[in-house]
Amino acid sequence: MSKASTIRRILNRLFPNPPIPLKHKDHYTLLIAVLLSAQCTDKKVNEITPKLFAKASTPAAMAELTVSQIESIIRPCGLAPTKARAIKKLSQILVDDYKGKIPRTLEELEKLPGVGHKTASVVTIHALKKPAFPVDTHIHRCAKRWGLSSGKNVKQTEKDLMKIFPKTSWKKLHLQIIYYARKYCPAKGHKVEECPICAALKRSPS
Repeated sequence: MSKASTIRRILNRLFPNPPIPLKHKDHYTLLIAVLLSAQCTDKKVNEITPKLFAKASTPAAMAELTVSQIESIIRPCGLAPTKARAIKKLSQILVDDYKGKIPRTLEELEKLPGVGHKTASVVTIHALKKPAFPVDTHIHRCAKRWGLSSGKNVKQTEKDLMKIFPKTSWKKLHLQIIYYARKYCPAKGHKVEECPICAALKRSPS
């Protein structure tokens, strides 16, 4: 069995139907939640977004809020001043240029304030239903440990994983690896014998 097949078999057994960890109700609220998750835990984002979306859950409503109003709500997420400005600005852009909808391509999403490649990739694959492989620090770490990528940067890791795994698996796989990394393959205190994938690959590295 190939290394990729071994990894997928274990992930499918442990996390057969991984949900999106960020609470949201539509494409726009997913975009905002992912933006807020930068350098912040999903748990904290999920505590904050209900308060934010109670105030404004559409681009038009969000654009009506002041930066200070947004910032006061999202402060626990960190980087609040920068994120608040980005949220207000991108919301106004969606109203002015996209009729209140999110852009339909990854490239257009990346042009929005505060939206980096990973955020755009998450929205692309989960909201737009188009192929993408979002790579965060958890996936980057695991790909390097599992010998799937050189691990020099997340962009290279993304390219490597896209070559290794079939396109049809990307949506499910990137979530599976995130959940797996948090539970079994942490950055600190990692024990190979307690990590099913690392242990399996050690027994059969090919």
